[in-house]
Amino acid sequence: MSTHNFLNTRVLVVGGAGFVGSNLVHQILAQNPKEIIVVDNLISSDVANIPADQRVRFVFGSITDDRILANLPENLDYAFHLACYHGNQSSIADPFADHENNTLTSLKLFDRLSQIKQLKRVVYAAAACAVAEKTYGEPTATTEDQPITLYHDSPYSISKIIGELYGNYYWQQHNLPIVKARFSNVYGPREILGAGQWRGTVHTVWRNVTPTFIWRSLNGDALPLDNGGNTSRDFIFVEDMARGLMACALNGEPGGVYNLATGKETTILQLATLINEYTGNKTPVDLKPARDWDRSGKRFASTEKAESELGFTAQVGIDEGIRRTVEWTRDNQERISQSISKHNKLMSQVVGAAC
Repeated sequence: MSTHNFLNTRVLVVGGAGFVGSNLVHQILAQNPKEIIVVDNLISSDVANIPADQRVRFVFGSITDDRILANLPENLDYAFHLACYHGNQSSIADPFADHENNTLTSLKLFDRLSQIKQLKRVVYAAAACAVAEKTYGEPTATTEDQPITLYHDSPYSISKIIGELYGNYYWQQHNLPIVKARFSNVYGPREILGAGQWRGTVHTVWRNVTPTFIWRSLNGDALPLDNGGNTSRDFIFVEDMARGLMACALNGEPGGVYNLATGKETTILQLATLINEYTGNKTPVDLKPARDWDRSGKRFASTEKAESELGFTAQVGIDEGIRRTVEWTRDNQERISQSISKHNKLMSQVVGAAC
């Protein structure tokens, strides 16, 4: 297994101002690369996440922009494709925006990168939710070779699978050294509620479950539990996710796919209970029915392949991860509040804004 790192390398991070992307940039910087090029259109991210470091060059815009693609240097060593239209609910509200920011980004980026012959690896942010069995019964660990259904819950899920298919095509036909990293549910510092532009739904603000619950819990609100909190996910701390992405780049097999996960199932009720413990919120949870669009009620991922081939194992448990995320949220309440409040007038016009 490779023991090299990112010392003196030139790295492209598409979506590097986002939650996961910015954590990845910070961790790569610790290995003293020559340059990190961050490309981000800030549609769901915050420019403040980009570290002020002379080794980081920020390019504002979409990676679908032909001028940005043409100006990518020919001496790139690694590329990470983390750009996306966040997330399932926003893609349901606007499938065309999802196509522009999820599907087209993958096609145009892979096509351009296939021309850069010295690239060692291209890591694509795929989605475990697009592969996991749709069940509210007892789940089994989702493996990398699990069959993929032709029936999906959201355009986001569809676009993530299409990205894998385009990656496979450019690997087979053009030797693009792509590695597909299937994300589980990532949480942790730098996920800013309301970051970026208004995207037509309340989920512009209320993004993933963990930051939403932490914010509401800190404000003494009742945490809403869809399906009575019996839904479950595989929650992975963002620093572990960044390490996993780096392991994909350094050790992943070209054309391969790897789950980046903990391999542990946590129910949303367990998550809410833990968050309320760390915030001191005494307000009882609010039990709700299952979401009508979501048929993937319970899931967690197998970690065997990532452990054996990448040498990757998640290190931060859910207790420590939630504690650190609550602390970060407390320390950044003013910043998060400002990010949320800029959408208040639009939020009030949307049906279900109080959800």
